[in-house]
Amino acid sequence: MSAAANISAVEVFATSKIFNQESDKQVDALLDVNLTIQSGEFVSLIGPSGCGKSTLLRLIANLLEPTQGSIRVNNKTAAQARLDQDYGMAFQQAGLFDWRTVRKNIELPLELKGWDKDKREARAIEMLGLVKLEEFGNMYPWQLSGGMQQRVAIARALAAHPPLLLMDEPFGALDEMTREYMQGELLRICAETSTTVVFVTHSIPEAVYLSNRVVVMSPRPGRILEVIDVNLGSKRNEQTRAADGFFRSITTVREALRGTHAEHVAANAIRGAEDR
Repeated sequence: MSAAANISAVEVFATSKIFNQESDKQVDALLDVNLTIQSGEFVSLIGPSGCGKSTLLRLIANLLEPTQGSIRVNNKTAAQARLDQDYGMAFQQAGLFDWRTVRKNIELPLELKGWDKDKREARAIEMLGLVKLEEFGNMYPWQLSGGMQQRVAIARALAAHPPLLLMDEPFGALDEMTREYMQGELLRICAETSTTVVFVTHSIPEAVYLSNRVVVMSPRPGRILEVIDVNLGSKRNEQTRAADGFFRSITTVREALRGTHAEHVAANAIRGAEDR
């Protein structure tokens, strides 16, 4: 996917997030994060467990409020973008309703927006075609494989054609072959819909394969230490995974992450010495 020039889909300004502030359970989750994501980009967030990747995603979605700083989505406040349903979300678990058919699951956000029945059905059929599940619309989620359920979740997230898709480890529970297939499908779908994606993952190869840029975050409190450009072209396939540039980018991201690990170890050693 290529970024559209000079159009910002997400802007994060000097944003920090503290949970349980001024209590003995205070957690400094994010510290002074600045990030701009252009329309059409695919940007992955990667870092040690607990570094605030998912917290940052939820701040963009306005599911959390920042302690300091501000966030704009599609040139609106994050709160207004949420009210306008300017984004879709997908998580590690598909989160489908077992008592609704696949088609009815996809229609759900359209029902909430007040679309009429015919228009909802037409869009659901269109989205089933997009994720190549046309023949499964009248089945129930429990009758589908994990990978197919995730495709339904992506179809639901994109049903209202939001310009932004926020994804929190959506393929983390899948086996490796299904995961690689879903990565290819996601790139195809986002290219066809011109959707901007912010993607949380723990997998370095996944981040590199999918992204225009990989954002490397520090251990808690999470800060952006490095933003790595990935220049693998817009058409990615199995040959991409075997290319020298793919392995070079993996090495670059891994070395950046090793730096965060070394910093974490050093910080713990300093704290330990101070406690003694």
